[in-house]
Amino acid sequence: MESDLESMLRRILRPLIAYLMRRGIGYIAVRDLIKRVFIDEALRGHIAEPPPTDSQISLVTGINRREVKRLREETGQAAPAERDPMAGINMAARVVATWVSAPAFRDQSGEPRRLAVHGDSVAPRFDDLLRTAKIDVRARTVIEELLRAGVVVYEPDDQLRLVRSSFTPAASREKMLFLASNVGDHLRSALHNLGGPSTPFIERALFHNAIRTDRLDAARPILTDMADRLLRQANERLLDGNLAHTDAETPADHGNMRRLRLGVYYYETDSEDRP
Repeated sequence: MESDLESMLRRILRPLIAYLMRRGIGYIAVRDLIKRVFIDEALRGHIAEPPPTDSQISLVTGINRREVKRLREETGQAAPAERDPMAGINMAARVVATWVSAPAFRDQSGEPRRLAVHGDSVAPRFDDLLRTAKIDVRARTVIEELLRAGVVVYEPDDQLRLVRSSFTPAASREKMLFLASNVGDHLRSALHNLGGPSTPFIERALFHNAIRTDRLDAARPILTDMADRLLRQANERLLDGNLAHTDAETPADHGNMRRLRLGVYYYETDSEDRP
């Protein structure tokens, strides 16, 4: 393996391996999972017909042919895949992002407005928010998810008030799903930029190797506010009225649809603790 590639992999894997050991997960369990991922990626990368043989997969992955055969058979006997576990989380996050970004759901000071749940009201309705966010799910289902996460509260006049400007799951399982999606896309973006002359994705970071603790204590809430405003303004631009108008009148063309993720992250540690 190239020394630069090995150095990159060590830096990427080190925090993950440290976390796994804290959870009591050892090398054998990770090794078996990595074998499955290698085989899955080899199958996904083979677009020709007929499907690849075990020998072809073995050649590409370096995994013993018998092991390839065993793992492919286990995959074929597995139970049908469940509904996308991120579906409900993504739905709730998109609702909150639209609520804080779309002008129709903000007051004159830019704060999220309270939304009526039932009946005729001069206030915007929660159903209007779902339509703007392109959520085709019953309002009651979405509200229950937002209440469970502590993102909204009911007011006495049967209106919903947003109490947090972002959807952050509380359950450990949901946090891990968020981590997988965010870190996975961040890594895909960075690896895309290593790939050649195609247009690079955004991949920038601010760093200080030695900064006083008291300055960080003062800056931390300011940085959080700056990150919130960046993501809110980005979503407002993507929800621009002209774009929404075009989307509403144009039939869905899945060949012309794209998925994006824009993220902001922050980390701090002792100045002597190198990556």
